[in-house]
Amino acid sequence: MGKDYYKILGISKSATDDEIKKAYRKLALKYHPDKNKAPGAEDKFKEVAEAYEVLSDKKKRDVFDQYGEEGLKGGLGSGGGGGGGGGGGPGASFSYAYHGDPRATFAQFFGSSNPFESFFTMGGMGQQQQGGNRGFFPEGGEDMDVDDPFINLGFGGRNPGGAFRSQSFNMHGPGMGKEKVQDPPIEYDLNVTLEEVLKGCTKKMKISRKVYQADGTSKKEDKVLTINVKPGWKAGTKITFQREGDQTPNKIPADIVFIIRDKPHGLLKRDGCDLRYTSKVSLREALCGTLVEVPTLTGEKIPVDMLNEIIKPSTSKRIVGQGLPIPKDPTKRGDLIVNFDIKFPDHLAQSVKDILHDTLPK
Repeated sequence: MGKDYYKILGISKSATDDEIKKAYRKLALKYHPDKNKAPGAEDKFKEVAEAYEVLSDKKKRDVFDQYGEEGLKGGLGSGGGGGGGGGGGPGASFSYAYHGDPRATFAQFFGSSNPFESFFTMGGMGQQQQGGNRGFFPEGGEDMDVDDPFINLGFGGRNPGGAFRSQSFNMHGPGMGKEKVQDPPIEYDLNVTLEEVLKGCTKKMKISRKVYQADGTSKKEDKVLTINVKPGWKAGTKITFQREGDQTPNKIPADIVFIIRDKPHGLLKRDGCDLRYTSKVSLREALCGTLVEVPTLTGEKIPVDMLNEIIKPSTSKRIVGQGLPIPKDPTKRGDLIVNFDIKFPDHLAQSVKDILHDTLPK
């Protein structure tokens, strides 16, 4: 028994052209070998392409409906089916053989010799960048909804190169072979507290963008992008969601880029992986000694004994391991550095001046 192309695409024999296209789009994306590494996926990808080629062509579909795969490929045919046919009945000079190149079918369907350029988005593919260097993709596309092929494709950033060409296709039609231009990145600040940088956090950012539907019309769509902020991420860290901007005909959607920014903290300030705290002390405390309590991001206070020290404007104390996590090794932390702001009096009585003059060394 020959193949049942309707069953392969999961459609009925009465399916419309639009239903055939929708079924092929869904299954081709699901079984594309650059995405699906499961055993048998590539064979399924080829089988789906062949079924689409037959059922999307009226003449081939008419012959298949009447004689099945064996009749289609064995030289049987129906007279005049789909236009251009000769005499009627079995034995007419119609014969079909699949060219064997499912990637070419894929490329023709999506309208590009580089099939991945024609997708509207690579959703959920957040990419960390520090100092312009490419990092990792914290969000993958493993939960792809194959009913909507333009969301969460998640091909892992691979570029399979140009699709294979086949003698069955003319790849030089209007607009074919032209490199698409991508819109500039759209950047947003992502404000995080030092407490969030200490422990890491998850941020959900809602964006609104223009998307195209299967019928060619556009609409506004709200989408929530999830950002996993890792412990110790530095201000200026960029998280990129590829091709999540507005969809524009003949252009690649812009990347959406979130840039980590520090929210001001009331007491502490970031200095790389270190934190700095400025303790305000009086001149008397600076000269006579004092006990300083230093706040931390966890809420506890660390005592620093300065009772037996003269605090000078240049004095600083380092509390080891109380800073922010080091991004490359979050198990290690920077330090908490204490500086001092000595408050000098605005006025001194003459009697006080005399005492200080006689007491302090020259």
